[in-house]
Amino acid sequence: MPATEDLTIEDAKEHVIASIREVYDPEIPVNVYDLGLIYEIEIDPETRKADVLMTLTAPNCPAAGVLPGQVEDAAANAEGVSEAEVELTFEPPFSPEMMSEEAKLELGLA
Repeated sequence: MPATEDLTIEDAKEHVIASIREVYDPEIPVNVYDLGLIYEIEIDPETRKADVLMTLTAPNCPAAGVLPGQVEDAAANAEGVSEAEVELTFEPPFSPEMMSEEAKLELGLA
């Protein structure tokens, strides 16, 4: 999706979040954003590139080869973004406390 210059950075970030919410961990019926796997989303105001910092539920996660690419594609296709890049980190490690209340309810943890 071509970057839309008249969108604010905050609006573009909301579009990125909405797009990322369409990506699900194949083993858990919750999207990766509400699961707490997305640590940071920054959009460069000049280039409109979205940088996404994310983690996985575990370093040996079976979806490790797929999820970061799906998140990158989702972010890159969001309105107001020219391109996207995902960086994977395991610091801090994922824990269930990172989940949204919706995710905890969906998984019966709340």
